[in-house]
Amino acid sequence: MRKDYQEVWENCLRIIKDNINYQSFKTWFSPIKPVKLDENVLTIQVPSQFFYEWLEEHYINLLKKTIKQELGQNGRLEYSIIMESSNDARPPYTIQVPTSNKGLLANPSVSMPIDLNKGSTKEIPNPFVIPGLRKIKVHSQLNESYSFDNFIEGDCNRLARSAGYAVATNPGKTAFNPIFIYSANGLGKTHLAHAIGIQVKNNFPDKTVLYVTAEQFIQQFIDAVKNSNQNDFVHFYQMIDVLLIDDIQFLSGKEKTQDVFFHIFNHLHQNGHQLVITSDKAPVEMKGIEPRLLSRFKWGLAADLQVPDLETRIAILNKRLYKDGIDMPEEVIEYLAYSITTNIRELEGALISLMAQSSLNKKAITIDLARQMIDKFVKNTSKEISIDYIQKIVCDFFNIHVDHLNSKTRKREIVQARQLAMYFSKKHTKSSLATIGLHCGNKDHATVLHACRTVNNLIETDKQFRNYVEEIEKKIKI
Repeated sequence: MRKDYQEVWENCLRIIKDNINYQSFKTWFSPIKPVKLDENVLTIQVPSQFFYEWLEEHYINLLKKTIKQELGQNGRLEYSIIMESSNDARPPYTIQVPTSNKGLLANPSVSMPIDLNKGSTKEIPNPFVIPGLRKIKVHSQLNESYSFDNFIEGDCNRLARSAGYAVATNPGKTAFNPIFIYSANGLGKTHLAHAIGIQVKNNFPDKTVLYVTAEQFIQQFIDAVKNSNQNDFVHFYQMIDVLLIDDIQFLSGKEKTQDVFFHIFNHLHQNGHQLVITSDKAPVEMKGIEPRLLSRFKWGLAADLQVPDLETRIAILNKRLYKDGIDMPEEVIEYLAYSITTNIRELEGALISLMAQSSLNKKAITIDLARQMIDKFVKNTSKEISIDYIQKIVCDFFNIHVDHLNSKTRKREIVQARQLAMYFSKKHTKSSLATIGLHCGNKDHATVLHACRTVNNLIETDKQFRNYVEEIEKKIKI
């Protein structure tokens, strides 16, 4: 007898309800609607791509078990994604559960020596006893979403990204060994390290790649000391073809761990294996690290990741939205990019919060919703007010192009807009008069001073002009 899709989904919900708490069920499963049942494929409708990703990340195993219980071992689930609150007339689109690339990132088994003399005597081991070999599996610990395809290139990271890609193309054979990547938190060090590892696996599937944090390395060494198997610990790391070690600054002050890492580093480097190291400080600024280890960090290339400029931040947001299949008004994207300036992780977190607000509350994504979210979730972030930002606000207000503002034209409306841009730049930025003039049509500092005096005079004598200034001031401070 052919099953009805609504009946199948109702049966699934009864099982799911018994396995999660009521609030989670109400939030993530009550809004779902069954759409159709075709053979053994049940299609359900969810409100957004974000909603789908949340289900996939947190409830995929529960969903799979439930569907197989209802539809048999060949039962599958598909999602139809549509924003119910949207005025967009486009039809919903359907996606299948994506297949993982984790198989491509798996390492081959490697042979690791076994010290046959261990535990038999406290005397010096017999050098003529050949150690045995055993095959072990090394999990790469790479995150497949942190690829080069998802790493936005800009002036802030071009050197590090290009060097990283060169390393991945020819690991251990370039002058960039080690490659030492450093930056403040949240600017993409970990992403770039994973991207190098993933690209190496794509290019050389037989190479053994391992991503490990410095904290994991320290804990492994402590366990090795406790279990009296430091040799196994060292042998393990000597087998790695490409070692990616994150946040190396945590080795600071840990002399024994630094000593063992020094010997592992030497072995890998001398045998043409690649090292990728990240830190929140440049090598010259690191404290508590032995000089001999610091000198090795400087052997290859030290590349920093800087704070992304406005265009790069907008590109990062657009890339994420494209990946998630979500449309968002340009003014909202710009607002987020202007509001969060120093941390990519916070920027993406704000975007996810905004999508969650929209999806769960069934609200369209608007500039007002973005303002509420920024005020509520990102209170500690400070919005960058730059000369470029001020020029854009002024030009949008008078409906003129920024290029006109920087031209040599003497049209009254252009001159007035240029003077206002200079006035607000002096008021809201720390830039020098010469810098402001350079950005505003390559004028000198005397022209900037004259513009500021003119604007102040017009504010006192021209009511309409004063209203212009007040309106622009509000837009700048939003």
